[in-house]
Amino acid sequence: MAKVRHSRFDCNPGCSVEAAISLIDGKWKCVVLFHLLGGTMRFNEIRRQVSGVTQRTLTNQLRELEEDGLIVRKVYAQVPPKVEYSISHLGKSLEPILLALKAWGDGNIGRFGKPAAANAA
Repeated sequence: MAKVRHSRFDCNPGCSVEAAISLIDGKWKCVVLFHLLGGTMRFNEIRRQVSGVTQRTLTNQLRELEEDGLIVRKVYAQVPPKVEYSISHLGKSLEPILLALKAWGDGNIGRFGKPAAANAA
């Protein structure tokens, strides 16, 4: 099922943030993009790197990323079929954002999974 896209952005403050988030709003999209920063990968390589994702979900997220122009899918005409995914120029422009998210996550990893009362302290 195709993802519902915004037909327009009304350019209120924050609409550019909304537009950017709409491209990377899938649960696994940023993780996939982060791993593709390291180079071209095949489907099962991505699946091994992104533990916890189902085959169907990963397939859907990859399709959306390709549709949005953030990754490039290259199919080789051979048996068995060979498909490679790489980050596009547009996707590469997200590198500073992805690295900042990783740095923030590394600095705050201890907060994740703790009860709400402990986070407030």
